[in-house]
Amino acid sequence: MCVELINKYTIQERNPIIMQDVMDIIKNVESIYDSNTAFNVLKDFEKVLDELDIYVYKNWEDGELCEGPKIERHWVTCCFMWDKKDMPDPMGGKRLVDYDCKVGYKKDTLIVPRKITKPDDIRPGSKKGKLDRKPIWIVEIKMPKKLIIDIVGEMDTASYAEEPANAAETQAGAPETQPADQAVADAPADATAPEAQETI
Repeated sequence: MCVELINKYTIQERNPIIMQDVMDIIKNVESIYDSNTAFNVLKDFEKVLDELDIYVYKNWEDGELCEGPKIERHWVTCCFMWDKKDMPDPMGGKRLVDYDCKVGYKKDTLIVPRKITKPDDIRPGSKKGKLDRKPIWIVEIKMPKKLIIDIVGEMDTASYAEEPANAAETQAGAPETQPADQAVADAPADATAPEAQETI
């Protein structure tokens, strides 16, 4: 059963990996605190996840925001990350899909500075630690604004207008996650073999 869910809701590692950087994530969080609109939208986004009981599924409550919220005309998009060994239960993604959300899974790498415990941990010519690549899962959730309004109730809909800053923040050339169903359908037959899947 678990392998079937992964086959249906997990994106294969087909696209080139674009590594996430801790500094980019920190800048994203700072930009949220600097914008009342982004902060309020993110709170409403999280409230929808809570009201739909997504956090009862394994590992979903451990996700960390790495990108977003991106506010579009009809959608709000956020990306969350987990350690590779702590992949969120695909049943949580299925529940979101049942409410007309678009959910995409992808493997990625997070660049993190190494904790310095010995001289070999220091980058040559600096006093900073070497950078290590940490494998992670990224889940992109594209949520309809209508769902947020239905669940959160009365709100200032003006705050949900698309922000011009979002266009500038979009990284050129970054591979987009695909809807999980489409990724499985497009994958070659041997890519969906059990040995090609992530072990849980």
